Amino acid sequence: MTDNRTTNNNYVAALIPAYNEADTISATVQAVLYVEGVRRVVVIDDGSKDATAELAASAGAELIRCQRNRGKGAALQQGVDRLMRDSLTPDSSSAGHSAGQPDIVLLLDGDLGASAAEAESLLHPIQDGLADMTIGILPTPKGSGGFGVVKDLARQAIREGGGGYDAQAPLSGQRGLSWECLQAVLPFAKGYGVEVALTIRALQQDFRIFEVMVDMQHRATGKDLPGFIHRGKQYIDVYQTIKKLSR
Repeated sequence: MTDNRTTNNNYVAALIPAYNEADTISATVQAVLYVEGVRRVVVIDDGSKDATAELAASAGAELIRCQRNRGKGAALQQGVDRLMRDSLTPDSSSAGHSAGQPDIVLLLDGDLGASAAEAESLLHPIQDGLADMTIGILPTPKGSGGFGVVKDLARQAIREGGGGYDAQAPLSGQRGLSWECLQAVLPFAKGYGVEVALTIRALQQDFRIFEVMVDMQHRATGKDLPGFIHRGKQYIDVYQTIKKLSR
């Protein structure tokens, strides 16, 4: 089999929505910039109150700043809108951007730190022609997480809306998408409903999904009050996304 990774010379762009990620954003950006094929890293600062924006820019990322926190889906949409606009601008390279449209777009969280280098594993199945969307399956941190309510809700919705597909990581935000697949699954859903909508829309249009084990670590929510508040917001966004998709 021909190794398409060495012959395609894919242009990869990475979108990283970030909110108050000053502790990790520099390491995240630097790790992604070292991933082979990545020519552009765009950090969408979603109204952070800390130094996330400044640190991302200093680390080498292109920066989009939101004046207020609008949620993950809206932040990602701004990033894609920027890529789409620049892909249609002949002289975009003169502004420090890669001209033309990316072959693959990575969607990554801002708190991955150095483990963001594992994003390379998300590229290989797409580069090898085996997948249109890849989803990272992360190790489960010890002593973290809830009771799986949101995950079970998301998995069931994907199974019902995606022709029986049994997602192992239905809520994973670490993804790779071919440009064609990305265009087909837009617009991004609201807030934490992003991942469920991406998966269902891709499956309904017969795009191939490949889930990949990745040794990534990010900030996990625990079984405490802030953790349950976070998962409550997550549940609401996922539930609303499912209802909207069903209509």
